[in-house]
Amino acid sequence: MSSLTLTARLNTSAVDSRRGVVRLHPEAIAALGIREWDAISLTGSRTTAAVVGVAPRSVPAGTALLDDVTLSNAGLREDASVIVAAVTVYGARSITVSGSSIATQSVSSATLRMALLGKVMTVGDTVSLLPRDLGPGTSTSEATSALTRSVGITWTSELLTVTAVDPDGPVSVQPNSLVSWQGSTATSATSATAARQTELAPAAGPAPAASTVISVEDLKGSQAQATRLTEWLKLALDEPELLKTLGAQPNLGVLISGPAGVGKATLARAVCAARTLIELDGPEAGATSADGRLDMIREAVSRVRQSGGVLLISDIDALLPAAAEPVATLILAELRTAVATSGVAFIATTAHPDALDARLRGPELCDRELGLSLPDAATRKSLLEVLLAKVPSQNLQLDEIASRTPGFVVADLAALVREAALRAAARASEKASAPALAQEDLIGALSVIRPLSRSTTEEVAVGSITLDDVGDMVATKQALTEAVLWPLQHPDTFQRLGVDPPRGVLLYGPPGCGKTFVVRALASSGRLSVHAVKGAELMDKWVGSSEQAVRDLFRRARDSAPSLVFLDEVDALAPRRGQSFDSGVTDRVVAALLTELDGVEPLRDVVVLGATNRPELIDPALLRPRPDGAAGIRRAPGCSGPHGHPQDRGSLGSAGCGCRSECARRRPRRFFRRGLRSVVTRGRHGCDAAIHRRRRRHLRGYPHRALRRASVAGSGAGGITARVC
Repeated sequence: MSSLTLTARLNTSAVDSRRGVVRLHPEAIAALGIREWDAISLTGSRTTAAVVGVAPRSVPAGTALLDDVTLSNAGLREDASVIVAAVTVYGARSITVSGSSIATQSVSSATLRMALLGKVMTVGDTVSLLPRDLGPGTSTSEATSALTRSVGITWTSELLTVTAVDPDGPVSVQPNSLVSWQGSTATSATSATAARQTELAPAAGPAPAASTVISVEDLKGSQAQATRLTEWLKLALDEPELLKTLGAQPNLGVLISGPAGVGKATLARAVCAARTLIELDGPEAGATSADGRLDMIREAVSRVRQSGGVLLISDIDALLPAAAEPVATLILAELRTAVATSGVAFIATTAHPDALDARLRGPELCDRELGLSLPDAATRKSLLEVLLAKVPSQNLQLDEIASRTPGFVVADLAALVREAALRAAARASEKASAPALAQEDLIGALSVIRPLSRSTTEEVAVGSITLDDVGDMVATKQALTEAVLWPLQHPDTFQRLGVDPPRGVLLYGPPGCGKTFVVRALASSGRLSVHAVKGAELMDKWVGSSEQAVRDLFRRARDSAPSLVFLDEVDALAPRRGQSFDSGVTDRVVAALLTELDGVEPLRDVVVLGATNRPELIDPALLRPRPDGAAGIRRAPGCSGPHGHPQDRGSLGSAGCGCRSECARRRPRRFFRRGLRSVVTRGRHGCDAAIHRRRRRHLRGYPHRALRRASVAGSGAGGITARVC
């Protein structure tokens, strides 16, 4: 068979990361006489095998793109020469792999087979659990869900070693392959269903409390919640007579809510470190039959009533969902019995409080709630310091890592540190030096680890392009900077000047003019997490599903704040109401979108960007400025600013006869926004006089200004217009 000698380069694409895919130029694939997704052999200091894919057009014909694991399997370093050849691969009859104790104890053979399906490997290769996308008609969601349930978020950084294959030589994992851990018995595909049931079936009794290695002092960002929970437990369990004297029952049920991976169960374990803690995994129990769930709850309640202490059920929404089954009534009765027992407290955690059985929040169960929010940049830095406290490192700049990880929770940061440690260990092994974590290891890990808050939305490739790299479009870039970046970078200045940041920006222009490119540059400039959806993707034929998709999108955006919601083709999502014939589905979607943008719950550190080439089709309510009350509107807008003198407010109000309330609101915003530019660009010194001068000039001839469109617009040579709403 023919072979080629190519230059090995590191493939940084998250799509191919550690999935055993090598990207080659189409000319190289044709020269080898193979097709895309065929197998190839790679020879450096050792020989391995992988699957070939077509490289981007910008990749030279003499270059092969390999991920870091494949580079290691071939014994190569970046820019080294690699011999590439076509190879015959047989379907594996059996494969044996070894891994960490967490993986071998938690991941079943059926799940392991799903994770390795379609990968090509040889004995001695290192492989990851990241599943391959095998094309239309296949999905990686089942394997991803099973791995997350079994191992947690750290499964993305687990690496395995292939110890045996049958037949010898490069093999491909097939649906009927026997896959097993080293030292265990393989299971065939015919027993996959039984294996899956075994994986989901919990132990006979509740899991014992996990050993707590996190102290309350290490709960960065959750100290206030830990203090409150400690006080509640002390009163209910240690001083019940005090409550009885005051006529209150010493019953305690607490519901801890927050984004997945934020540390809800860890908080409970840390606070209850000195108490008896009985734990029950909600998803594990919820996967059993109705009788099995009830038996597990009864056994857990019996144990905690006998020993006293705290009963902790994690992710209870999987055990008691909103769509209650008949057995839920019996489960709730058992939990009420536990809460009513003296010396017993009940704690439940959930990442989806809206998906819970409403009866769980009754006064006899979880009458108290604690909420955990996503950590900000300062908290993420503190969490990284805790995670890296005992790790040998050199010249780490944690401020930079914290600023580049918006939307990361503590579980994501732990996975990031683990991935960085794997990279540092590989480098130390090659150089035979003492292992030490470097800044480049953490930065490299960012290309692999994806936060849980963005796991179900399209990932926008941000890259290193910023707004400074965007040519021309001066007015558009200025409008986006003021509307998106300044509220996040200078929140104190906005509050002092009484300027409310815009809720959203509409980008409109002809197709291909660079709207998505500008969004990428904006996200990179502000270190924002991006949630990108196309308008039509949120539409669903089932009643209520489209509105729920809108709510879920904004919930994820709030969880990963500071974030940017990018609605491409927004005209398909929010057309003018009253003109469709779809039983009111689009009207309800527009109403849901307006509620999220301007509802009771404010959007904090979340900016919405819409893109369209047909702005005239969008519902006008979506483009309006924020509405305010009709009463006293001419006086109220200027009250919160530092220069809202009564005589000026009176002049401002009389100048706008017949104007809408939002227009009146925007008058003081306009000169405060100009003053804000002075604060940001020149500092606070001298800005007061500038605001006062601009306010006086702004009031003169205001009836003419009031007729202008209540928006800020800027057009660049590229044809993009930014309307700030």
